[in-house]
Amino acid sequence: MTRRPAALVYAVALTAYLVAVFHRSSLGVTGVDAAERFHINASALATFSVAQLAVYAAMQVPVGVLLDRFGSRRLLLAGGALMVAGQLCFAVATDVRLAVAARVLVGLGDAMTFISVLRIVVFWFPGRRNPLLVQLTGTVGQLGAVLGAIPLVALLHHAGWTPAFLTAAALGATALLLVLVAVRDTPHTGHGAAVAPDLRGVRRQLAEAWAQPGTRLGLWTHFVTQFSGSVFALLWGYPFLVQGQGLSPTAAAALLTLMTVVTLLCGPVIAHLCARHSYHRSVLVFAITAATAVIWAVVLAWPGRAPHGLLVALVVVLAVNGPGSVIGFDYARTANPVHRIGSATGIVNVGGFVASILLILAVGVVLDLTTPAGRSTPPLDAFRWAFAVQYLLWALGAAQVLRYRNAARRRYAAERAAVAAPAPAGT
Repeated sequence: MTRRPAALVYAVALTAYLVAVFHRSSLGVTGVDAAERFHINASALATFSVAQLAVYAAMQVPVGVLLDRFGSRRLLLAGGALMVAGQLCFAVATDVRLAVAARVLVGLGDAMTFISVLRIVVFWFPGRRNPLLVQLTGTVGQLGAVLGAIPLVALLHHAGWTPAFLTAAALGATALLLVLVAVRDTPHTGHGAAVAPDLRGVRRQLAEAWAQPGTRLGLWTHFVTQFSGSVFALLWGYPFLVQGQGLSPTAAAALLTLMTVVTLLCGPVIAHLCARHSYHRSVLVFAITAATAVIWAVVLAWPGRAPHGLLVALVVVLAVNGPGSVIGFDYARTANPVHRIGSATGIVNVGGFVASILLILAVGVVLDLTTPAGRSTPPLDAFRWAFAVQYLLWALGAAQVLRYRNAARRRYAAERAAVAAPAPAGT
């Protein structure tokens, strides 16, 4: 047994995730400046985030398998190094191709971080504390978005593009050093990673995780609850508030910061409800999805620019999306044994980021199609049409959550009946 305190290991791993969220969201509040620096339109700007998120989503299943093989510490170190390299490239990039490559590196490193922290939670803490700690990881990690909002915007406008992103790289390097010194995979010496599986073993492990209705329920829960808040924070929220709603950059950054603060406050509440009413977690999923769709309907239908109070209400509701999406990981945890937690978590984590990619691309395309020729910024009506695309994704996601919720409940009932059945006579 190692004498390293579990709280220290978790705190450092959580810090690494917080910094990863900072790297991930650093483009969101600098999107307007990026468009000017690289002389690109909305669709081209969307490719920056799409490249980052596409790599993130595509790597979730491979990273899950690697996580079960190599452990959290190695993946946190590799991921941190990739994100530092990405921010260094982004700091000096003046060419669109180099900038996209930089966001790819950030996405690749980010893909290795969150599920590595979740695996640390599983190995270092008792199962009864897992729901709270998983939710805490998702919510406290969003403090990285605060660092990516007001401080980064202030530094960008005061010192310029290159110093701002060099500072971001330095922050990442500091987190990398902390992981190197403090993080271990498990409290048991020599128990960090599993035996390397062959290709057949990897396929079997993924197939077993996918065969669990709870894993697929987790994937679609992540899909339907995450994308609206994620896309708003990562890219299109800031232009919508500044260009569409006419807010100042400082006011828009303040709203994005409020969104993060509310996420921190509501995360523990959702974790408590999930732990107390685990059989009815889908009720929370449907409630969060419905509330998000309703508040967007009010904002998009409002004649002219929305009042400030309504925009505050919008970001407050969107803030619940992040903690709501973490419910998907709780489904994966309760449906799978510990040896394939990485694989199952990777599958779940694909959902929300695939939805986010689709929405980011759709918003960019619709903005370009509906912005009048000769106008440099999209009008409010263009943003209205663009964000209306969300309703297609909500409809698909809600239908799939209902489908797999019912399948998971049938499987759970069958397993309980099998356990309760008396043994056959003569055995």
